[in-house]
Formats: sequence, C-alpha cells, structure tokens
Amino acid sequence: MKLLYGKSVAEEILSRLKNDILMQSQKPELAVILVGNDEASQLYVNLKERKAKEIGMNFVRYDFSEDVSENDILVQIEKLNADVNVNGIIVQLPLPKKFDTQKIISSIDLKKDVDGFSAQSGSAFGGHPGTAPVFPRAIMKLIESSEQSIPGKKAIVIVNSELFGQVMIEILNQKGAITQYVLAENISSKLKEIKGADIVVSAVGSPGLLKGQMLKDGSIIIDGGIEKVGEKVFGDVNFASTEALSGYITPVPGGVGPLTIACLLENTFLAFEAQQKEN
Repeated sequence: MKLLYGKSVAEEILSRLKNDILMQSQKPELAVILVGNDEASQLYVNLKERKAKEIGMNFVRYDFSEDVSENDILVQIEKLNADVNVNGIIVQLPLPKKFDTQKIISSIDLKKDVDGFSAQSGSAFGGHPGTAPVFPRAIMKLIESSEQSIPGKKAIVIVNSELFGQVMIEILNQKGAITQYVLAENISSKLKEIKGADIVVSAVGSPGLLKGQMLKDGSIIIDGGIEKVGEKVFGDVNFASTEALSGYITPVPGGVGPLTIACLLENTFLAFEAQQKEN
C-alpha cells in the first residue's frame, strides 16, 4: 500500500493562514460547540484548538453534557450568531442520538457555517467555496492525491452520521464515482459491497473496524476514523492487515485529520474576510 499523507498539504495551508492573520488588525475567531464525552470528538476539538492558536486564531469552545436540552444548544448558537466577534461556528459531530442534528446545524448563520453542513446554504453541493464542507473536501483532496481516475469507480462510505454520509455521497458522485453509504451498525450486511469497492471511505472512530481481507486489492482507502487507546491514536482500518494489498491508504495519524483541520481554519479565515468587507 502506498501512503497518502495529508500533513504536508495541511502545513502549506496553515503556514499561509498564519501569515495572512499576522497582516490583520484583529484576529478571526472560531467557536466550537461540543456535546457529550465522546473521546474521538474531544480529541478532534483539542486538535482544532491547538492548530487555531498556533496560527494566531482565536478559539472559543462551549462544552455541554449529554443532558443538555436541544433548546439550550439552539440558544447558544443564536448568541454566537449575534456576536460580531465570532466569525465561524461549528457543532462537533456526531451529536447524541436524541438531538435533531440537521435542525441544530441549520440554525447556524450561513455566513458563519464554516463546516459547510447547513442544508439551507446548499454549500455541501457545490455552493460558495468559503463554506465547502471541510471533512469531505479533505477526503477528496487525498483521493485525488493518488492520481487515480475517479469516474466510474465504485465507492462506499462507512459512517455513524447519516448527514455526513449523504454529503460524502453527493461530493463523490459529482466526481463521477458510483457511491453508497452504510452506517457502521449495518456493516455486516454490506461486506460484499465493501469488498467490491474501488474507493472506501471510513469515518466511524472504531479501531479495527476494517481489515485487509475485507478490502479490494488495488483500492483507495481513506481512513477518517480516529480513536485514542491509551496513549496511541488509531483509525478504523487495521493498518497491519493491509500490508499484503496494493493500492493507497491514509495513515492515522497524519492522513485526513491534519488536512480537515487546515480546511476548517481556512474556511474560518474566508468567513472572517467576507464579514470584514460587510462591516
């Protein structure tokens, strides 16, 4: 397997952003809402905070327990929408099942929707580049870095969020792939489809979910899962079991994660610039 690294591409983006922020009279600000104690989500938010601060961007986080009401989350988003100092707002996904994810995401002001998941904006489906959904965009950058032809390829996306699955399908279909998504809880019924896929994207956060014998030789494997076990970080793919295969795979860490964060911070800066022009 050849490795598809996201870190080097991410560092180029972050270096440029750091220089751009130094030129500003005020710093752009990103607000993140995190609900519950999911370890992968905690890790993602911590990484976002660290990188934001490294490039000189303000970062404010709002942590809520799973007991919080949906209305309380909506009220917090409304406050952030009205705060002129906040340029970007994201809600870390997945949310606990009791919440209406799309309702919450769609309550974010379109001008501050830097994750790009609001159904109102249509940004997930080729809208304004400043709000292009960051995780799918990072995944596509890595797929394209393999320099393999995408049109006509069979792709499968393994997720624990229907919202993300739908967005990823749309973006892959736009590139000419024949795509479907499957929820992780239903993976046992889709083993044939996974084995036949030329492109496999997994974003679950379940170490060892996918093993080499489940994958097609010569395929492109994008491991967007992340889970901390002890002091080590693992993806969804059992990396050692893929050694006998040809094809392409992203490492964890160093693959999708760094590039996703860089794209998010880039979107925040673009939103900041747009809002500065309006004020």
